[in-house]
Amino acid sequence: MPKSKIALGCDHGGYELKTYIEKYLAKNGFDYKDFGTFDRNSVDYPPIAKEVAKSVANGNYSKGILLCGTGLGMCITANKIPGIRAVTCHDTYSARMSRSHNDANILTMGGRVVGIDLALDIVDTWLRTEFEGGRHKRRVDMIEKP
Repeated sequence: MPKSKIALGCDHGGYELKTYIEKYLAKNGFDYKDFGTFDRNSVDYPPIAKEVAKSVANGNYSKGILLCGTGLGMCITANKIPGIRAVTCHDTYSARMSRSHNDANILTMGGRVVGIDLALDIVDTWLRTEFEGGRHKRRVDMIEKP
């Protein structure tokens, strides 16, 4: 499987989980950029989500991972950017299906919702699952039309 170029970002609620995901990405040879935040100090999530989503939408990165307390705020914000199909996953089945059927290009998770080991399994599943295309491509195309 070709390695994706990953845009990574978090707010203070996802900071700790991001440190583990960074180690996973480095260990597994993924090229990634950390868009912040870089400590546990409180920060607003929308600017980080928008920066990561725009970097994926414009093709500088093939996928993004965003983390906050629940994953929900990051997901809502990222999905405001045209071309983004962000999903919040807290289990591996949803992660696999979001890639294989929906061609999701941003994964969001909650640092206060999912444990570290499960989060790493979700990331691994999400990054390694290929889009199936076929009837699913037709449906993704429908999503993309205004």
